[in-house]
Amino acid sequence: MTEKRQILRSASVIAVVTAISRICGYLRDQRIALLLGTSGAADALVLAFRIPSMIRRMVAEGSLGASFIPIFAKYLRERPPSEAWAFAQKVFWDMAAILAVIAVAGSVFSRQVVYLFTLLGGHTVRWDLAVTLNRFIFPSVLFLVMAALAGAVLNCFHIFGLPAATPIFFNLTLIAASLGVVYGPLLARLPERLRTPAVPLALAILVGSALQLAVQLPALWRQGMRFAPEVSFTDPGVRKVGALMGPSFFGMGVYQVNLFVDTLFATSPRMPAGSVMSLYLGDRVMQLVLGSYAIAMSTALLPTMARQVAAGEYAEMKRTFAFALRVVSFIAVPAAVGLILLRRPIIQVLFQHGQFVAESTALTARALMYYSLGLPAFAAIKLITPMYYSAQDTMTPARVGAWALVMNVALNAFFLLALVRVLANGGPALASSIAAYFNFAVLFLIFRRRYGRLGGRAIARAAARIGVCAGVMAAACIAGTKLALAPVLLGAERHFLSQVAMLAVVVTPSVAVYLGLARILHCEELGELFLLFRRGDAEAAGGGAER
Repeated sequence: MTEKRQILRSASVIAVVTAISRICGYLRDQRIALLLGTSGAADALVLAFRIPSMIRRMVAEGSLGASFIPIFAKYLRERPPSEAWAFAQKVFWDMAAILAVIAVAGSVFSRQVVYLFTLLGGHTVRWDLAVTLNRFIFPSVLFLVMAALAGAVLNCFHIFGLPAATPIFFNLTLIAASLGVVYGPLLARLPERLRTPAVPLALAILVGSALQLAVQLPALWRQGMRFAPEVSFTDPGVRKVGALMGPSFFGMGVYQVNLFVDTLFATSPRMPAGSVMSLYLGDRVMQLVLGSYAIAMSTALLPTMARQVAAGEYAEMKRTFAFALRVVSFIAVPAAVGLILLRRPIIQVLFQHGQFVAESTALTARALMYYSLGLPAFAAIKLITPMYYSAQDTMTPARVGAWALVMNVALNAFFLLALVRVLANGGPALASSIAAYFNFAVLFLIFRRRYGRLGGRAIARAAARIGVCAGVMAAACIAGTKLALAPVLLGAERHFLSQVAMLAVVVTPSVAVYLGLARILHCEELGELFLLFRRGDAEAAGGGAER
């Protein structure tokens, strides 16, 4: 099996499991939206979970893996298994000790934590409720990060399915908590000020987070980890991981930091009520695409790139990156076009039930449009940062991420002060999208200057073909929207299944047009996506990328 095929197979396993998880995540968010809508209680719940969620994404989708996997892979390659597992156990217990302190502090100082999100006013948020919810939720940081570490260890043994599946348990826990038979009896016993479904949902977040760690422990034991308690901050390997993790925590998670900034600006009194929840849901819908393949490819890439760097195969590493960028762009670009054009019917079908009314749909659709503009850049960042980390360079992405963060803050402030009547709650999403393109462009140029060409011409040719295919698809989508979705957009068609069917009538032919034109234009990425279904050596599929 070629290395390219191994990457695709690993990414496909992660993508399938992640897609299932995202579906469960949608059901979870749909239940929350149905119960809370875009009310002050909904904003309070999102605020309370934003910091733990941000830390989880920054760690689970990059930072911890980026710092731990290259070092652990080197231990496995060069040292006896006993030394490798001793190193892994030290990292495990060191992280547990640090996170336990952070979890307790976050709950004790809950009021100060929530205040970080309401510096600009936040008059539409139930502030006291957010403080209470944060006390329940913040300890989940411990379990979420430890689950990410467990997943990083398993990834080194090419076990991707189980770590990718852990959010399913989290989502199912919240779905269960959203049912009346679960939260109803609990609410009856709470004080009047806390009688909202947000409280049992907050408790479910903590329980679900613990489950994410628990389900991975047996697999770690089978691989050889014995969890012998040992805290050692002076171990050379542990210190190396710590030195790499600090910058990578920010560099890989700059998108999450920008979400934090977006949330802060969304609480401004100048923003419409429900802006926090609408931005959260807009991001979640975009994550259905970003998480389904871009993050899956990124997760599969890092162990491969780490091995290539350890063997001194820098040319192979660059070829691997160019291949991954082209394949992911082949998915991300048309997905972004589709989300922009169909934003309103998508949100209407997914969430417009119960307390989530037409005004909520309009708010969320606007946020989704501006986040979707940056989808290709968000996906590309997920691929280029592992290339730096495989070379054990975590500082450069951190520095570039800091510049992108400054740009995001400046754009948010400008949009809030000068264009809030035009952009409304879409301003923070647009600022993040622009900052993402800046972030990727600078990272690409810096790496090219240091290590040579990255196949830029081949990537540009692929981007041109993808752009043509996406443009024709957009025309088909617009035509289909006018014919099939008019009743949905006008609100005349209320039945859920009919709305889904009409949306499918537009999406299916549009996707067929895109894939058909890609075949006509001989897009290599189409063949590479189906590489798994071919037998024999498939190295030639995309091997002509220019370096």
